[in-house]
Amino acid sequence: MAKRIQFSRHGGPEVLDYLDYQPATPGPNEVRVENRAIGLNFIDTYFRSGLYPPASLPSGLGSEGAGIVEALGSAVSQFQVGDRVAYATGPLGAYSELHVLPADKLVKLPDTISFEQAAAVMLKGLTVQYLLRQTFPLKGGETILFHAAAGGVGSFACQWAKALGVQLIGTVSSAEKAARAKEQGAWATIDYSQENVAQRVLELTEGKKCPVVYDGVGKDTWETSLDCVAPRGLLVSFGNASGAVSGVNLGILAQKGSLFVTRPTLASYADTPARLQMMADELFAMIASGQLKVEISHRYALKDAAAAQAALSARQTMGASILLP
Repeated sequence: MAKRIQFSRHGGPEVLDYLDYQPATPGPNEVRVENRAIGLNFIDTYFRSGLYPPASLPSGLGSEGAGIVEALGSAVSQFQVGDRVAYATGPLGAYSELHVLPADKLVKLPDTISFEQAAAVMLKGLTVQYLLRQTFPLKGGETILFHAAAGGVGSFACQWAKALGVQLIGTVSSAEKAARAKEQGAWATIDYSQENVAQRVLELTEGKKCPVVYDGVGKDTWETSLDCVAPRGLLVSFGNASGAVSGVNLGILAQKGSLFVTRPTLASYADTPARLQMMADELFAMIASGQLKVEISHRYALKDAAAAQAALSARQTMGASILLP
């Protein structure tokens, strides 16, 4: 038997239970991973609340972790028992001591990257990789807007943008978070609790606005984000921290300058094992070079996952948080 977090109904953090369970035997193309560290992400709260429906209930939770290969399916040849691995796009169930998932969802973890680093960076770091390097390939010299710049994804985006020679304007909710974003590499910050974001973007860009705006907040920032995109620019809506964007009027895109909008997901970019490993390798290289620092601000025991999610949803965290089995 092993321990895992499970939920049988949708709701707040209180629906999460810490239970004994029997891990499955890996199928032919699956592996069983002994988790050493587990990532904590906003998307986990979407499945818990029902915004994203799980395959069935009761359900495990979480899609990111790092550990050791503990058992192999009969057809798996690319991994061996004892290999160090990490994952971020697997099926739900990472909030567990043992997790069974398809082998093609795993990447090999270099010895230079710790399990805690991998669990803290895989989902957020791969998200930043596809956002900055693929969805809108930044070349250097651009001035961009990134919402929630002091959060887990935002902190990595600040660092990666600076490494690329990009001027990142980050929105934050307090002076403390503004300082945090600046430390991580933001060129400028806007405290949306005190300042008009669209007006400040106009001032900071000398009226040009931004060729790309990255918005992981969703409903609360949608209209503001549109007002910050330069004509024929791109709004990348990649998250729903404040709720899903709905009722979009395409005519607004014309009114505001023939804007483009996309709603990307990591799964769509890391859609083959080769692409997933390529993205991870670039991420690991950024860490190894020192250009991307993985700072773990909060560590929670697996049994305290409900408290960890409550803190995350209340925006009481800065940087990365992880769960430890």
